[in-house]
Amino acid sequence: MVLLIKNLQKQLNFKGSTGIILGSGLGHLADELTNKISISYNDIESFPISTVSGHNSDFVSGYYKDRQLLLARGRFHFYEGHDLETVALPIKVFNDLGVKNIIITNSSGSMNVKNLPGTLMIIDGHYDCTFSSDSCIPPLMEGEEYYNSKMITKAKILAKKHNINLLQGKYCWTMGPAYETPAEIKFLSSLGGDAVGMSTVPEVEYAKQLKMKVLVISALTNFAAGLEDTILTHEDVLVNAKKIGKDFKLLLLKTVNELD
Repeated sequence: MVLLIKNLQKQLNFKGSTGIILGSGLGHLADELTNKISISYNDIESFPISTVSGHNSDFVSGYYKDRQLLLARGRFHFYEGHDLETVALPIKVFNDLGVKNIIITNSSGSMNVKNLPGTLMIIDGHYDCTFSSDSCIPPLMEGEEYYNSKMITKAKILAKKHNINLLQGKYCWTMGPAYETPAEIKFLSSLGGDAVGMSTVPEVEYAKQLKMKVLVISALTNFAAGLEDTILTHEDVLVNAKKIGKDFKLLLLKTVNELD
């Protein structure tokens, strides 16, 4: 791993402090950067590849104005057969390359009919609903040690300034790869969950261990199962993620430009 990091540092020439994990259909943020350097996961020895459609599977270093950013366009999911250490690998790479502030994004399903698809949501707490522990009712994990309050406040102020509808709520992590059933969504909603997806929580947990400052923003790309009559597909998620793209890019770039 030490050699891997040395090679990435040499190739990416990254000297910044902010990294962004980009979820399904959200990799277009890289289009806004200048002086870009991209390294495919495929070209990194012994590095896994994201098999999910909508993930580019590369690291991108580049500049937005005078601020250097590091992007991971592609993440690894538990349901792909990876262990938790592999799922959190981009976080470890970010940390070893000097990232202190991390923004984690995802596409997720709304579990509240009032929170419409096409809206952005800041996550301020999460439930591990994979039931891989002994608990049949997952505890809510929230607070400053997981989600940085200053970053949340900055994002909310910027969203208001630029007329971006930004919600705030709790995220439920499920195993996947199948979408949840209406009965499961009803249960998760009863816990207090607002959005549901198959990623993010392992990354947040690992970033916490590394004492990184974390901001999580979800793109609500669909209603969760049971909230409407249509059948959900991953293609729908990608299409709707693209529709949210303009607001998402604006909010992310304005936010990173004000981070310490």
